[in-house]
Amino acid sequence: MDKFLKKIPRILYVFIALIIGFLIVMAIATISKDTAGPIGSLLNRTSTLIGGIEENAILKQRENRRAEKLNWFTAIRDDKSNLINSKIILLGASDNTQIDSYEKIINLEDSLRTTFPIIHIYRAWGEKREHEFPMIEAETIYGLGSIPMITWEPWVGAFSLQNYPNIEPSLEKRDKGCLAAIAKGDYDSYIVKWALEAKKFAHPIYIRFGHEMNDPYHYPWGPQNNFAQDYINAWHHVHGIFEENQVDNIIWVWNPHLSYDFEGYYPGDRFVDVISFGVLNFGTSLSWSKWWSFDELLSNSYELLSMRNKPMMISEFGSLSIGGERSEWFKQAISSIPKDYPAINSIIFFHYSNETSTDKSLDWYIVADQKVTKELITQMNLWPDSVRAAK
Repeated sequence: MDKFLKKIPRILYVFIALIIGFLIVMAIATISKDTAGPIGSLLNRTSTLIGGIEENAILKQRENRRAEKLNWFTAIRDDKSNLINSKIILLGASDNTQIDSYEKIINLEDSLRTTFPIIHIYRAWGEKREHEFPMIEAETIYGLGSIPMITWEPWVGAFSLQNYPNIEPSLEKRDKGCLAAIAKGDYDSYIVKWALEAKKFAHPIYIRFGHEMNDPYHYPWGPQNNFAQDYINAWHHVHGIFEENQVDNIIWVWNPHLSYDFEGYYPGDRFVDVISFGVLNFGTSLSWSKWWSFDELLSNSYELLSMRNKPMMISEFGSLSIGGERSEWFKQAISSIPKDYPAINSIIFFHYSNETSTDKSLDWYIVADQKVTKELITQMNLWPDSVRAAK
């Protein structure tokens, strides 16, 4: 009986489609052959509409089942302390996905036979709607049974003098000293509004502010435009605004780039909840890159970072396939984390199909790579019960 009830929505869609099709056929019978073209187009559009409705319904069912799979996480996700100090390794992913559907992430979960407690999204600074606190995304993620992680990027080019009169007028010069300007209060009205929206969400959120601030090549908040102390001052200022407005649902994630000196950029224990870093193997896909093992990318930095006695997160985890055996890379990484890197209690898969932070478009997708997904499933199942999530 239960199986029959579950089939009712699909039966209903098919029934409606048959009725629509019958009516259209009847209409065709009364219209000259000259109008067959437009009618054909109408049939195609009707078919696409019906297909879209059915696809959305199927996705909704998958999302509902997903939330049920995360019942074990319910007791953890609304408690900041439990999240920060989780003994279970919390998995997550970021994907170039749309705000109204996390189907690609659900597809990745299905291929790995797991469900992610964390879904990672990116948000740039600015005045437009797309720069506001991502309430729709956050609520959707929470509705799916997970919690959001937001990488909050202080791009300062998308602010106007009209609304922010103290900022540097020249766009070309604005990046120079942008962190000092943040610390001085030039962007406070934006930060306050964003913080209050985060407070309204009322559930824990990981916020990774100004990540890889020690990388001189990728982001304007890097050392090519700012001093290390500017970064610390900006972090303290932003953190202070959240505190002043009693926004206490934030898990603050500090994320240096492991390839560059990061010791002078640490904001202090009181201001940081989690230390994170990307571990991405570019292989031989770029002129400057080579095939690095997981240990080669992480081990030296891990020793330094572990001295801070903070929980750690791999915020961007992945490997390209050019230059080596990707399944072996993931095998070594996943098998070594619990025993060799015990401070790591969250891993976020970087799952972009067309990442463009370099001069090439790079494909980090593993969802269809059966050798990789099989190896990941095998190795995660070998984790000790104490760090492995419930199925």
